[in-house]
Amino acid sequence: MTAAALVLALLGGWELYARLGGVDSFILPAPSEIASALADDRALLWSNFTVTAGEVLLGIAVALAAGLALALALHLSGALRRAVYPLLVASQTIPIVVIAPLLVVWLGYDIGPKLVIVALVCFFPIVVNALDGLARVDPDLLKLMRTFGASRWRTLWSVELPATLPSLFSGAKIAATVAVIGAVLAEQAGSSEGLGHLLLQAIPQLETARAYAAVVLLAALAIGLFLALTALERVTVPWARRPVGRGA
Repeated sequence: MTAAALVLALLGGWELYARLGGVDSFILPAPSEIASALADDRALLWSNFTVTAGEVLLGIAVALAAGLALALALHLSGALRRAVYPLLVASQTIPIVVIAPLLVVWLGYDIGPKLVIVALVCFFPIVVNALDGLARVDPDLLKLMRTFGASRWRTLWSVELPATLPSLFSGAKIAATVAVIGAVLAEQAGSSEGLGHLLLQAIPQLETARAYAAVVLLAALAIGLFLALTALERVTVPWARRPVGRGA
């Protein structure tokens, strides 16, 4: 209830400022104008939304599969971790806006470069959180498995992977929020559809309310993915549930 009241207060202040503050609507449209754009341009917005949502979902899936695979490889091999982990960290210093045009040149204007960019944006938080989860497995459980004579792979499957699921979900939830940004950057680098492309067209055409409406849909997509992952986490790893806002 507090969050809803805060959002309503912010929207009310925004509306008053846009109406009474002497700001041109093509610079800062009022929330009511954005709501009108959502209704009037719903067909255009929806057709582009489905494109972006598809890119985001597939990109997150690719990042989850590749990120978990790399995290397991780094966890199982100390030498590989020492060699690859610094390069993984360094890769995050390269701006996506530099890579995106190159990927478009190499892979074309279809969904390929968009998936790569979204996956690259999501990859790092997934790998880091999965590695942290694997490193935090209770040593007593590992000792117990060795006492029972369990193989390395049996221990990994029965103890370490289940124990790292909460951390993997944390990485996936971070990835879900940044994936939308990656999709927009990918579409703006080279695309004929998607909300990123729509934003690139709407702003020069002074259709600012339409651009803000696209941003609203992007935010809704990120929030929806975050909530969906949170619900899936509660079902999949109920033992890791704890009250929101409480410390460990």
